[in-house]
Amino acid sequence: MNLFEDAPAPAPSGNQPEYTVSELSGAVKRVIEGEFGLVRVRGEVGRVSRPASGHLYFDLKDDRSVIAAISWKGQVAKMQVRPEEGMEVIATGRMTTFPGQSKYQLIVEDVAPAGAGALMAMLEKRRAALQAEGLFDPGRKKPIPYLPQVIGVVTSPSGAVIRDILHRLRDRFPRHVLIWPVAVQGQDCAAQVAAAIRGFNALEPGGPIPRPDVLIVARGGGSLEDLWGFNEEIVVRAAAASRIPLISAVGHETDTTLIDHAADLRAPTPTAAAELAVPVRLDLLATVESLSARLLRGLSQGHQRRDQRLRDLARALPRLDALLSGPAQRLDLWSGRLSGALGIATARKRTVFERAARLRPEMLASLIARRQDALHKRASDLDARFDRRADARHAAFDKWASRLAPALHRLIAQTQRQQTEGRAKLATLSARLDAAPAARFADLARRLDALDRTRTTLGYTETLRRGYAVIRADGHVVTTKAEAAKAHVLEIEFHDGRLTAGGAPARKAKPGDRPEQGNLF
Repeated sequence: MNLFEDAPAPAPSGNQPEYTVSELSGAVKRVIEGEFGLVRVRGEVGRVSRPASGHLYFDLKDDRSVIAAISWKGQVAKMQVRPEEGMEVIATGRMTTFPGQSKYQLIVEDVAPAGAGALMAMLEKRRAALQAEGLFDPGRKKPIPYLPQVIGVVTSPSGAVIRDILHRLRDRFPRHVLIWPVAVQGQDCAAQVAAAIRGFNALEPGGPIPRPDVLIVARGGGSLEDLWGFNEEIVVRAAAASRIPLISAVGHETDTTLIDHAADLRAPTPTAAAELAVPVRLDLLATVESLSARLLRGLSQGHQRRDQRLRDLARALPRLDALLSGPAQRLDLWSGRLSGALGIATARKRTVFERAARLRPEMLASLIARRQDALHKRASDLDARFDRRADARHAAFDKWASRLAPALHRLIAQTQRQQTEGRAKLATLSARLDAAPAARFADLARRLDALDRTRTTLGYTETLRRGYAVIRADGHVVTTKAEAAKAHVLEIEFHDGRLTAGGAPARKAKPGDRPEQGNLF
């Protein structure tokens, strides 16, 4: 016997409804989203995860509870402050559930630090990290040029800052200014400022756009949140890597941002940055005039001192007659001895000549014979040398003559080959030249036919073939019923012709009047 054969179904305990898992999860989701449509939650940021999808996952916690938080990729891009682990923030978003894991979570749309204390703590932490990398080292700062030719300004083009800078530069020393417009506040501020600094550094010296000699990054005063873009790491690293000397002029004198530490020079205000960039032109002119006057005075005084020294030295020189008396006396002494010395020299030369005049003819003949023998010997040596040189030249001539004929044949063959190739190339180019006009005219004809077909297709006559019509009143096209009602004569154009019809209601017919022809109304 089957004990369960006729057993009745268990009766439900009570009248409570049954839910499926999905129905219950959906009900919980609707309740939570309805009760907490938009909330602001204050807490400490815990675990932070940034997957490749671009979304941001993090935890919000206090001393007793933890809430999972999510920011989608589009929301993360709009955040001015990104949550970091350990920060105390105020997150704005909406509560929802994730049925796949049976948990509730906060969809965060915006994150703000929980007061200035949190911002200052995060700023100090970032400053210490960048300083540890050496980005704020005074040894790496570059000197500002005394008189730059081109000044690059990174700021907003619509604010008062750029007008103050240009006005002060115009008053002190007019220079060529290049302005790179950027957003100086908001989520795009940091990226645009860093891109502007890198863009100025990428300009090549001597290119079509002049490369600045000094950069000014400027912004007016504001709160810590307004100036936060200049505390971003991307801006600080761009300022530290700039090869162009950079002046930071962000905020008022009491405002300090991280770009001030990385810049080569910090100015308390944008106007002061313009003053630090260039000297005062009038002061330079006054200095030049002062130096010129000093130079003239120095030259005059030097000339006077040298003139006085020359006069002093002239007084110390001996008289002219004292200088010439000794040489004149020596001249007189040697002049007196000259006549006797000439007589003695003449006598000595006469003695040598008389001794040489006693030569005999035999000695002269012997000398001539020796000279003739030497001359004949040198002549024979010269003939032998000439013969040897002539033989060598003949051998070289024969050698080059033997090479000349083959070279001449090769040159003639090469010339003929080049002539043949030139003729063939000329024939090819001539054929191409003959065919080019016809091909060009054919191409232009095809283009003209295509344009004519396009004109015909786009014309209103093709529209008339599809059942439309053009109505004209008194020679003008009408597009409304009111205009047609006012017209006395209407002309309707179809694709196969035109039809004239009456327009406004005709006046009351009088006896004897002929009925109007063609009135469709």
